[in-house]
Amino acid sequence: MLRNIGKSAMVFLLLLGFPGQTRAQPASSTREGAPLESVTVTAAKPTEAAIDNFIFSHATPTRIAGKLARWKKGICPQTMGLGPKFANAVTQRVRDVAASVGAPVDKDTSCRPNIEITFTTSPQALLDTIRKDHPAYLGYFDNSSQSARLATVTHAIQSWYSTATDDLDGRPQVDSARSGGITVEMAAPPSTGPGGIGGLDQGSYSMNLPYASAKRVTGGRLGDGLSSEFTNVIIVAEPDKLRDFDVGALADYIAMLALSQPGSLDDCEQLPSITNILAPGCSMATRTITDGDLAYLRGLYKMSVAGTLQVQRSEVRYQMEQTLKRN
Repeated sequence: MLRNIGKSAMVFLLLLGFPGQTRAQPASSTREGAPLESVTVTAAKPTEAAIDNFIFSHATPTRIAGKLARWKKGICPQTMGLGPKFANAVTQRVRDVAASVGAPVDKDTSCRPNIEITFTTSPQALLDTIRKDHPAYLGYFDNSSQSARLATVTHAIQSWYSTATDDLDGRPQVDSARSGGITVEMAAPPSTGPGGIGGLDQGSYSMNLPYASAKRVTGGRLGDGLSSEFTNVIIVAEPDKLRDFDVGALADYIAMLALSQPGSLDDCEQLPSITNILAPGCSMATRTITDGDLAYLRGLYKMSVAGTLQVQRSEVRYQMEQTLKRN
């Protein structure tokens, strides 16, 4: 049961305002990286259509690189708004699922959180404050109307993703409509004299591109050298709407949101999935993370980071098929 729910989001805001004081939740007695328990096994072999639908529903490309994002830096989750016992359980579950599927995990117990999980009875007030003071944490948006829609709470559990694009030089740039801009030096064409005779070179001129960014890429057909990664994930849960669920089910649901970016929270998947528990009118709901969920996450963390979106989805599909066929 959910207990000791904090009615204020001030703790979370303090963490954003004073990052030097943040600390990850202490690990519980569960050994990190140990085999996961309470994983459902799909009795019938999933169809290709069910796997494809799952991938297209969950594999959301980023706005800048158009790739699937995943964690490159070790995850450091922190849960707030619950009593210590339940907060630690949620935090540890995210760590355990991450280690099980090959996602990087920061083992330093004093690491700075990059996955903030907040249970609050005032989720919209929290998002209004984030939009006002820390809009970059909402993810990519082009204008104020988009940021307003992005910051609107519409689900009992909802997530926001800040992403970055890496190039061949390994230089991540946070995905934003307002980058630092670049200046390009252009050679000026020679002047032309009477009769079309070329004159002396006129030197060069500068072209300022305030919203552009420069990245070193390849000309490969199957990949351009760019990759997408998560830099921060915010997950907000409203406990008053989650009274029918135990902490274990919510922790598994949160783990999926923490490690991958779904396209929709309303899709009812044919492939059994923990994400179905909050999908409206879904009869395929389970109360624990499933083999299909874990197979998808393993595929995500094994795929080629610099491959095209089509290549990435194909690699995830292959990993899922190989894993689920063995079960």
